[in-house]
Amino acid sequence: MSRLKAKFNEEIIDDLKKTLELSNVMEVPKLKKVVLNMGVGEATENRSAVENARKELEQISGQHALITKAKKSISNFHLRKGYPIGTKTTLRGEKMYEFVDRLVSVVIPRIRDFDGLSRNGFDGHGNYTLGIKEQTVFPEIEYDKIDKVRGLNITFVTSAENDEKGFALLSALGMPFKKK
Repeated sequence: MSRLKAKFNEEIIDDLKKTLELSNVMEVPKLKKVVLNMGVGEATENRSAVENARKELEQISGQHALITKAKKSISNFHLRKGYPIGTKTTLRGEKMYEFVDRLVSVVIPRIRDFDGLSRNGFDGHGNYTLGIKEQTVFPEIEYDKIDKVRGLNITFVTSAENDEKGFALLSALGMPFKKK
């Protein structure tokens, strides 16, 4: 069992139950999945860019990544329906907790000029999306072997019914949010 999952089961559930004033343990919000998404803007000119991004996302997540395709044609972007334009993967279970633990303890401290995560990334249903500008902050990525610096989006899908409970869950998991 991962370090973060053990901490969640032993400490965080009880703490959240008290702080959110919940009567039942089953009401405590949980992390359902983490979705990593990397859009590749230069995919229309450079076909190998999507494949390189997929390999990098696989290194970051530790599992296979899917190549996403355009849903419709947009002539201004020289984009046709069905063209590969990005890559994504969904983490659940042990890999999800391992990734969140690495993100909080290793990756976020490596971000330059970091002063806390914005609280504006919540969607109203307790889910949080975070954007990272460079994939090089992940220790799995070797700077000499990348073809281009790309960003990625990380979405935390929770069972929380509102943003306050989602915020409490992610804060308890160690996410360093900005002080108001």
